[in-house]
Amino acid sequence: MTEASSPGGAAPSTGHPATGRRFWALALASVGVVFGDIGTSPLYAFRESVHHINVARGGEVPREDVLGIISLMVWALIFVVTIKYVFIVTRLDNRGEGGTLSLMALIQRTIGKRTRLLFIIAICGAGLFFGDALLTPAMSVLSAAEGLSTIPELKGWIDPFILPITLAILVGLFVIQKNGTSIVGAWFGPICLVWFLTLGGLGLYHISQDGMAIFYALSPHHAVMFMLTHSTLGFVVLGSVFLCVTGAEALFADMGHFGRKPIAVTWTWLVLPCLALNYLGQGAMVLAHPETMSNPFFLMAPGGFQAPLVILATLATVVASQAVITGAYSLSQQAVQLGLLPRLQIVNTSAREHGQIYMPQINYILLAGVVILVLGFRSSSALASAYGVSVIGAMITASILTFIAVRRVWNKPVWLALLIVGPFFLIESVFLASNLLKVPQGGHVPLLIAAVLAIAMWTWVRGARLLAERTRNDISLEDVIKGLQEKPPHVVKGTALFLTADPDTAPTALLHNLKHNKVLHEHNVVLTVKTAQVPYKPDENKVVYEEIAPNFAKLTMTFGFMETPNVTYGLALAKKKIGLSFDIMTTSFFLSRRTLLADGKHGMPLWQDHLFIFLNRNATNATEFFRIPYSRVVELGTQLTI
Repeated sequence: MTEASSPGGAAPSTGHPATGRRFWALALASVGVVFGDIGTSPLYAFRESVHHINVARGGEVPREDVLGIISLMVWALIFVVTIKYVFIVTRLDNRGEGGTLSLMALIQRTIGKRTRLLFIIAICGAGLFFGDALLTPAMSVLSAAEGLSTIPELKGWIDPFILPITLAILVGLFVIQKNGTSIVGAWFGPICLVWFLTLGGLGLYHISQDGMAIFYALSPHHAVMFMLTHSTLGFVVLGSVFLCVTGAEALFADMGHFGRKPIAVTWTWLVLPCLALNYLGQGAMVLAHPETMSNPFFLMAPGGFQAPLVILATLATVVASQAVITGAYSLSQQAVQLGLLPRLQIVNTSAREHGQIYMPQINYILLAGVVILVLGFRSSSALASAYGVSVIGAMITASILTFIAVRRVWNKPVWLALLIVGPFFLIESVFLASNLLKVPQGGHVPLLIAAVLAIAMWTWVRGARLLAERTRNDISLEDVIKGLQEKPPHVVKGTALFLTADPDTAPTALLHNLKHNKVLHEHNVVLTVKTAQVPYKPDENKVVYEEIAPNFAKLTMTFGFMETPNVTYGLALAKKKIGLSFDIMTTSFFLSRRTLLADGKHGMPLWQDHLFIFLNRNATNATEFFRIPYSRVVELGTQLTI
């Protein structure tokens, strides 16, 4: 799943529908970025589903069971992906942007506050997404590498090298992230277009060769009868069937970069038909040749085409992994901007395109996690037990947010909101219960990942609020200015900018400068950087300047939650739009730096104090985060017990 990612370099939506050549360019780009994840599901979804029947039946898979599994897969794609995401959820955009945190921001802006329920849902959804971001590269690339064992010339000696090959591909993928994704991204769409056409072509080949009767699986009757006649076994199989829709949430998450219509058209006319044909083809092949159920996808390739298929599958899984990695960057950026995580280093890798960012801390956390998962599970079949749990959890949180949005954003009555969202929530709850059966076999891993991230977010938000309360002084900026007018200190030339979160109270750095240095600059600006509940803030509305005294002013810069705060750029806008003139060589930026100590007596338990201090120490400093010139920064520090 990708959350607001743009590895292909597509510009954010402007709110205007794409037409002509631009429409098809966006549609092609979306093939790789949006559908790369769900497009690799045929590698393992049917294999894992039929494996349960194979074990239960002692090596025999009846015809009705194959038809039932394929029917469940096709209707899951239609109901969960097409109806829920394409027809409903993608209409709940936040000024063109999609995704869990974007939807939370939309609801928050509509109701005027962030409620506890919204906060809990947001951190749970973000935590489950990061579990998905760790599992997708491990699962996808390992599944592709395992295809090497199906090549006749490699059988018998390649198996010990599958894990090293997988790790080499994954490590290389994470290492190149710092170079940006524009070069690789240009290949995303074409590679995945070839991939989906290959999926559809292989499916048609086996349907024509092994029997047209597989089309009976298109009737939902077979899906219903399978669940009614298999009781517990059917419930277990349902957890693996769900793997066919992993990545569906990317339809909503990446909407801001491509627009709703290109994504909907690409899904309806390319991705859905190709996926359905491939699953039908796998089913037809297994019915005609039961010995192929060990790895049905790669055994679909006729003759000498298995090696090229493995290469193409590997490229497709790299695309899927790249999309989810950049999605992790984008979600992390949103979380930082919305105050759910501490400041993290954000590197823009493209001067021309929005969304192309690199976050070193997130990158290496993901790399370490993916390597641990591959070495711990050692096979895609083992990883499959963990994979579905994180995805279905993220889908459930999206459904809850959708219900709230239908009620509060669309202003629909409760009964209508339940009618719209209730069926999806019910079906996803069944999928969730099925996947929870896998918790002892590895399904606990994404839950632990989600719990760790949720605790970190909760600690950061709670600690930041308590810290703000403890450091908030009762001295208003107005009172300080009056006092300075009555008893003026020594005035020096130049401009001083004091960065503060509350422009109405006197900045701590200003008070310390007056107390210790006993000087005041001839021009003093109280600078506040805010994050709006919209993805992008127009340049003409980014900067607000207010003169409050002969030598004092307030400057407020507001950036969208999809943007990187940039004080230098904001000052350039102020010069251009308002006519202000800031000479960097005569301007000093005064920042406050706090050294925190834990005692467990100021609102949080001791362990949470230590966690908050750890997060605070590893946060990117304000100078780098806000893009302030290093040579013009003056930091005034204090020590504080929390």
